[in-house]
Amino acid sequence: MAVSVFAQSLLQWHSESNSRILPWKEEKDPYKIWLSEIILQQTRAEQGLPYYVKFISKYPTVFDLAAAPEGEVFKLWQGLGYYARCRNLLFTARAIVAQWQGVFPQTYTELLTLKGVGEYTAAAIASFAYDLPHPVIDGNVYRVLSRYFAEPTPINTPEGKKVFTALANKVFDAQHPAAYNQAIMDLGAVVCKPKQALCNLCYLSDHCKAFNTDQVDQYPLKLQKIKVKERFFSYYVFLHKDQVYIQQRTHKDVWQDLYEFWLSEGPAPAALSSLLADEQFVLEYRQNIFHYKQRLTHQLIRSDFSLVRLKRIPALLKGPGIWINKSEIHDYSFPKTIVSFLEEIPYF
Repeated sequence: MAVSVFAQSLLQWHSESNSRILPWKEEKDPYKIWLSEIILQQTRAEQGLPYYVKFISKYPTVFDLAAAPEGEVFKLWQGLGYYARCRNLLFTARAIVAQWQGVFPQTYTELLTLKGVGEYTAAAIASFAYDLPHPVIDGNVYRVLSRYFAEPTPINTPEGKKVFTALANKVFDAQHPAAYNQAIMDLGAVVCKPKQALCNLCYLSDHCKAFNTDQVDQYPLKLQKIKVKERFFSYYVFLHKDQVYIQQRTHKDVWQDLYEFWLSEGPAPAALSSLLADEQFVLEYRQNIFHYKQRLTHQLIRSDFSLVRLKRIPALLKGPGIWINKSEIHDYSFPKTIVSFLEEIPYF
């Protein structure tokens, strides 16, 4: 099959001008490729880079990761967000050791059976580790293709997925899958950027329809975003002597499996209001000592923190959470909101 003009120009740019340096590029170890791709899901490369280095240093093989305690892995992940990725990471590492004897699946179809591995990640591992002809399709690829073809189909629709999958396969260089996939992702990251694209440096500009009609900033097209839900969290930091009360978020919601202080979402319940006014339990009550706003994909969470020093522990706080020594608090994994509180007010 003849190589497309698109692929020829892309690979020429990759060999002559692509100076983007990342530790997982040119990597052939499927474990390291998989780890980098999971870390980079919903995360910019610059943000994910130090986490990749930390994980590879602490867990150099899939056996090391599979044997690691869950709390330790979550602690190392802390700050990256999207914690379902971390749960899937550990689950999959253990599955590969238990079911695959530590050897990663070597076909695209088998890779898709791994938890947390979707079409993009499977294509990345298949092409980079095994040189199999599967094009990757991520946000960078959508942007490059939508501009090159001036494709009007919104990328965040089922029809858009079909259209861009067809385009990706149309221009794909199956003879050099690893180099091609790396090239198109890098081009989208450093040249065909979301804003202020460097079209004067792009080897594809001669045939780029958006560039030649002065419409680069119009692509890719998206349907209107989902409305952001606003939530209000009131955290109560309960202290008794040298201990602090924390609880784990076990339900399916944001920050699942991470720890937090006693939480009231919305108005404080009557039981807590009664406790705060009860002098036989409460030694000191300092309200709203810290405020924090965190934006998630479809949620805006506004949190405020109040400190409550207790004379003795009421029945309300004898479960399901735990009392730990304040010196142990950094041994637990918390969402970014609470990490920011701990950094700002480390001694309460």
